Amino acid sequence: MTPKPLAIETSELRKRVRALIDNRRKQAAERRVKLDEAAAAYRTLLESTATPLVQMLVNTLRAEGYSFTVFTPDGGLRMAPSRSADDFIEFALETSQGDPFVALRVSRTRGRRVIQHERPVKDRTPVDALSEEDVLQALFDELGPFVER
Repeated sequence: MTPKPLAIETSELRKRVRALIDNRRKQAAERRVKLDEAAAAYRTLLESTATPLVQMLVNTLRAEGYSFTVFTPDGGLRMAPSRSADDFIEFALETSQGDPFVALRVSRTRGRRVIQHERPVKDRTPVDALSEEDVLQALFDELGPFVER
């Protein structure tokens, strides 16, 4: 049995491969620009909104008898109860899925069990569109288990 000859010409195949490569390079360049813009907006959000808000929240919690600490590692923000190093709520820029968004990563321990999850601050809202109220509401949504007694 002889193989059936291919209907596509080598030149046509080559043209289509080049178009694919050019298209993917263009998409990658656009994604890098979008990620750079999101990273700049994230830094601004941390500096001007999230960090002062978290510090104010931690001071208010301390006044209510809950000891929390604020950590500001490079490019991040984390609040954690002073009693446990494994419990925390932290802000992160999520860039692995489609459009970049600000996520809250939460880790809580219950005995030996560690419960962790990650969620957007506000339904994948663009970083530069997040408000102070959005950040505060997301923190309140996650803070409940940390202040239960």
